[in-house]
Amino acid sequence: MVTEAQTQARTRAPSRLSMRLGLRGWVYAGRYPAERYLYILHRICGLGLVLYLPLHVWVTGRRLQGPDAWEQTMAILSRPVFVAGEILILAAFVFHAINGFRLLFGHLGCALGRPGHPVYPYPVALHRQRRMVVTLMVLAGVFLAAGVWDLLTK
Repeated sequence: MVTEAQTQARTRAPSRLSMRLGLRGWVYAGRYPAERYLYILHRICGLGLVLYLPLHVWVTGRRLQGPDAWEQTMAILSRPVFVAGEILILAAFVFHAINGFRLLFGHLGCALGRPGHPVYPYPVALHRQRRMVVTLMVLAGVFLAAGVWDLLTK
C-alpha cells in the first residue's frame, strides 16, 4: 500500500537542476527503462526522415532535366559519404517502421497486462512486452542487413 508521504514525494515539482538540463534532459533518460530510449530514437528517426524528404524530391526531380543531369547527380551521389548517408536513412526508416508497429501494438493493448494504480511515476509495461520488443528489433536488424547487402552489392 502506498502511503501519503510516498505519493507526495512522487508528485513533487521537478527540481531547478532538472529544469536546467536542456537538450541533455530531453535525451538522457536516467533511471527510465529502455522504452524511453526507443521513444527518443523514434522521434530522432522521424525527424531525420522528414528532413531527408526534400532532398529525395530534388534528386528525383533531376530525372526530368534529362539523362545528362541524372547521370551527373548519380555520379555525385555514388561517393562513399552519400552511400553512408543512404545506409543511415535506410536504418532510420526500418527502425521507425518497426518501432511504429510496437507502438501500435501497445496502443491496441497487446502485452500490457492488467492496469495498475495511476501513481506517478507511472509503471511501464516494457517488462511485459520484452519478448515483443526483442522480436521486433531483431526483425528490424534483419531488414536492415538485407537492405545494406542490397545497397553494397549493386
